[in-house]
Amino acid sequence: MPLKPNSPEARDVAYLVHPYTNLRANEEQGPMIIEKGDGVYVWDNSGKKYIEGMAGLWSTSLGFQHKRLVAAATKQLETLPYYHLFGQKSHPPGIDLAEKLLSVAPKTVSKVFFNNSGSEANDTAIKIIWYYNNARGRHQKKKIIGRINGYHGITLASSSLTGRSLNHAGFDVPLEKFIHTNNPHYYRFGENGETEEDFATRMANDLDQLITDEGPETVAAFFAEPIMGAGGVITPPKTYFEKIQAVLKKHDVLFVADEVICGFCRTGNFWASETFNIKPDILVCAKALSSSYLPISGTMISDHIYQAIADASSKLGVFGHGYTYSGHPVAAAVALETLSIYEEEDILGHVRSVMGLYQERLNSFADHPLVGEVRGKGLIGATELVKDKSTKEAFSPADNVGGTISNICLKHGLILRPVGDSMCFCPPLVITESEINALFDAYQDALNEGLDHLTKEGKAVA
Repeated sequence: MPLKPNSPEARDVAYLVHPYTNLRANEEQGPMIIEKGDGVYVWDNSGKKYIEGMAGLWSTSLGFQHKRLVAAATKQLETLPYYHLFGQKSHPPGIDLAEKLLSVAPKTVSKVFFNNSGSEANDTAIKIIWYYNNARGRHQKKKIIGRINGYHGITLASSSLTGRSLNHAGFDVPLEKFIHTNNPHYYRFGENGETEEDFATRMANDLDQLITDEGPETVAAFFAEPIMGAGGVITPPKTYFEKIQAVLKKHDVLFVADEVICGFCRTGNFWASETFNIKPDILVCAKALSSSYLPISGTMISDHIYQAIADASSKLGVFGHGYTYSGHPVAAAVALETLSIYEEEDILGHVRSVMGLYQERLNSFADHPLVGEVRGKGLIGATELVKDKSTKEAFSPADNVGGTISNICLKHGLILRPVGDSMCFCPPLVITESEINALFDAYQDALNEGLDHLTKEGKAVA
């Protein structure tokens, strides 16, 4: 259907380049335009209401239209709408946020550098790691290990760290110094008769061998999301991080915990590092740091890293890294208020009170003919859709089953994010039990409709 001239959809096609979008498809079909939000709901420009089952992009933790965050932004805009942190300058919101964030951070980190996005936070971590090793005279210890299917952003460095081919194709990445170890997805890659623990041991042994082959003197750091978010909500197999950390310690390789998606109560603890007993040398966070009301991220580093880079900056005359908007006062004020809300409204307590129902409803899909695996923790999860449940046979990528189910979900008033054929769930943390039931009721209806559609087309084995 042709787009109506001068409609918002037509103007979008005329002027915008969209991220993560088939640009020709957008030209033909036009975008879905979201006009307003409230709580866990958003409305499109036709007035249709949706449950936002992905909190936008894994991020709007406090839902849409939290009045305290609007007020915090307004107050700061009226006081100091902008200043920077360059050249020994500072401002109260930046100082207050740093102090507050570190007060709730894992005890292994002691300083924070502010950026504007998760991608930038990981870029900063990479540059700090290289600067740190140069400061220690270890000029060859620069290689960075990510994981196949892991996601850490889309700047040149962070997309090189990312282990997803769709983020590499056409962009001439990954760059040199970035290597990838195995994807710890037990359902897909566990061998016949192999327990989760045995699989975790094999993953750790593979990492050990990779570092040995590359040369431990050349390997600087290992990055991992506690739960792979954009890779399809891949939860770690039992004992995985315990065994991985032992390998890293053996080879003097830093552990960077990417908590851009998993941080701030999502997994039933304030940090997913707590959930999986991770002791990071560096922790990066973003998204829920401000409930995504304004762009801000943090790269938190251990004291031994800070001391080395501080000494180097003294010798060189400057730590030559930063952004115009690092620690932007309005974004910092909103992030500070977000942290206050987490504490004062006991968001962690709320998550713990509803996550049992959430996981129960999520796991109920394990019996559905289209679902091969259900994965999740706290208020994050995914169902992996398969052609044949008994054999784990996947659908052909050309079938775009995830996209088909996602579109059917829209008909039922639910927004989800497909990662391949894994349907991902990551609603605002403030979701209520009745809203959880409404979310999964809508998904049940959509999945049943999708099964009928795929069976009729001969694509699914019913």
